[in-house]
Amino acid sequence: MPHSDQESWLSGSQMSFSEHLEELRSALLKSLLALLVGTGLGLLCGWSVVDFIQTPVREALENFYRGQAATQHLRRLEAQQQAGEPVPADLAAAAADLAAADLVPRSYYVDRQELARAMGSEAAANPSATPATRREDLVLLRLYQPLEQDPRLKLISLSGHEPFLVYIKASLVVGALITSPFIFYFLWQFVASGLYRHERKSIYIFLPLSLGLFFAGAALAFFVAFDYVLDFLFWFNARMGINPTPQISEWMNFVLLLPLGFGVSFQLPLVMLFLERVGLVTVATYQAQWKIAVLSIAVISMFLTPADPGSMLLMGIPLVLLYFGGMGLCQYLPRRDVRC
Repeated sequence: MPHSDQESWLSGSQMSFSEHLEELRSALLKSLLALLVGTGLGLLCGWSVVDFIQTPVREALENFYRGQAATQHLRRLEAQQQAGEPVPADLAAAAADLAAADLVPRSYYVDRQELARAMGSEAAANPSATPATRREDLVLLRLYQPLEQDPRLKLISLSGHEPFLVYIKASLVVGALITSPFIFYFLWQFVASGLYRHERKSIYIFLPLSLGLFFAGAALAFFVAFDYVLDFLFWFNARMGINPTPQISEWMNFVLLLPLGFGVSFQLPLVMLFLERVGLVTVATYQAQWKIAVLSIAVISMFLTPADPGSMLLMGIPLVLLYFGGMGLCQYLPRRDVRC
């Protein structure tokens, strides 16, 4: 290190314990203020964020009830066929076409006289007729409702304050995302004062790489994995004969936890590089134990996802590729000279 740089480093590092605490307090205070400003901005778009995070579950519910409607259509056509009534030649195709029109059937029993009166048939309507009191005397009327108007597509809340808490939580998340570069910078200012120059250069390389891997994992979870997870969970509901009614607060927690699990797991190459650089593991060990590593990744993917095959593969396959990428980093990334 040049003499001038060494003097500036030494002068910057000769700080008392109380001065280090003051630097930490300043970094935390500035980070907190940045988070408050970001949360204020998040409050302005909190409604849109809450609506946006409901998109995957709303689409999954539409697919669920669309499939349920197709099944109901098919059963009705089969019953008509058994009764000798005219039906399309291909029952499954006809049921699928009707379900594709996004129409959900609703069945109601109505009084014959009321139905005739509603249809304007004066001849059929008999004001002196006795109202029907048995199901056999009623007419089964099947009505169709547009799928987008089905109230079952909406998430529910079990308390009056639950939507407000979800809105606040969404605003906090938005605020943290908006201000994360500033928060990292303020904390980095504090950490950098205790690092050598070559260590600071390493951070400039690996911190953006770490953030990129984290956001890549989170994006994979939100935009891809959620579809497989929800389809599996709703399929399981259908097998048990239960209609899903997702709760907004539970879905919000799920939206945060699954991308977090994906993002943290995507740090695998950097963890491997760290362990190799500190001497705990060698590249030869990584290469020799790759089968055990793949098995471990499969187990980790099972615990970090709802155990459906789709989401497990979506996490497991990238992690296996990242494992071999981590071996490449350890083997080909040059070691830095630790001298100042």
